[in-house]
Amino acid sequence: MTVRLRAHHLLCMLTFVGEGYTPAFTANYVSIARRLSSGEEIEMVSGPDDICAPLLAGTTAHCHNASVIARDEAAAEAIGRLLKMKISDGTRIIPDKTLLKRLRRNFALGTIRKACGACEWSELCGHVAERGFKDVLVAAR
Repeated sequence: MTVRLRAHHLLCMLTFVGEGYTPAFTANYVSIARRLSSGEEIEMVSGPDDICAPLLAGTTAHCHNASVIARDEAAAEAIGRLLKMKISDGTRIIPDKTLLKRLRRNFALGTIRKACGACEWSELCGHVAERGFKDVLVAAR
């Protein structure tokens, strides 16, 4: 199987510690974190992805908002520059230990966090990074 992710969720997965918008969202994300931790391949998508799924039924789903799309664009650009590859629809990535370590190191340094600026979770993610990514749920074996 493949986990479908939008670009800014490549950043979110680095600091996910089990908090989310709703209980259904969090339970879904925990399940996806297990899949990513086992090395399941990521396929990049534009727009709502597997993590967004529990929010899409609501009338106030923010997944289609221009601000979220801009966040995806900024994340794709920064991560693509770091990895020296184009991050776009259909790009496939394996979340192995080497990749996660490289992304987390650069996240902690702030070099790939431009997309996080206006995110409501940015402060939590910053604390997770400051604590050395302790208790994150996406951790390659």
